[in-house]
Amino acid sequence: MENKQPKEWIRALKFLIISLSAGIIQIVSFSLLNELIGWSYWPSYLIAITLSVVWNFTINRRYTFKSANNVPIAMAKVVFFYLVFTPPTTIGGEYLVGSLGWNEYLVLVLTMVLNFVLEFLYQRYLVFGKTIDTNKLAKPRIE
Repeated sequence: MENKQPKEWIRALKFLIISLSAGIIQIVSFSLLNELIGWSYWPSYLIAITLSVVWNFTINRRYTFKSANNVPIAMAKVVFFYLVFTPPTTIGGEYLVGSLGWNEYLVLVLTMVLNFVLEFLYQRYLVFGKTIDTNKLAKPRIE
């Protein structure tokens, strides 16, 4: 029986690194919309999270999960996740910032941490679960 634990730790580390890059995309785009354009929390957040999700999905599918699954089906599953995740975080974030006076960047970072944990579990087990390590990068090269 093969010990898969080190491989899963490496997978989680890759997901973390790629998610950090997606987080940079989200923070920079949120900051540009919030500070330079002056938009309120919710439209800035929705656009920023969309850009982040597209980046995160694309890179993690190829390099972290090495999945050769059907892209439209996998993306539909990710869209479903965000249809559930985004409304409460948008409404809750707007309430925390607009009504309770929380700092918008604190709310953004807390939401991003929650998103990181839930999205890793969701993608690992539901989106890519049975198709992990099936793309060209995962297959051994014969020379």
